[in-house]
Amino acid sequence: MPRKNYQIIVYGKFAPLDDDQRAKLLAVADKHDLFQSKFTEEGTLTYERALLTFTFRCVVKADAEDKIDEVVAGAEELATAAVRDLGADVRDLRSVCTDLETIKIKRRGR
Repeated sequence: MPRKNYQIIVYGKFAPLDDDQRAKLLAVADKHDLFQSKFTEEGTLTYERALLTFTFRCVVKADAEDKIDEVVAGAEELATAAVRDLGADVRDLRSVCTDLETIKIKRRGR
């Protein structure tokens, strides 16, 4: 069965945070800055210290027959779980999905 790889970025907002949630997120904010972001199968969650929005990046391996909507929904579930693991909740998710087979790399000659 042929496999496909998708890079997915999930953007979202933190649901309203209480003081305890805010303090917990700020305590580990340096582990979740943009410079730590990578596309991995587990996914990487990044957010700014203002605690308004977050970004989740992941690589999803799927069967060729899997529908894009299903693949994106799975990535959004991973993003939601990652945020909830930090003690917060999500709202207003939106995602961007790229089939890695369609990316063409142009190399410049020297």
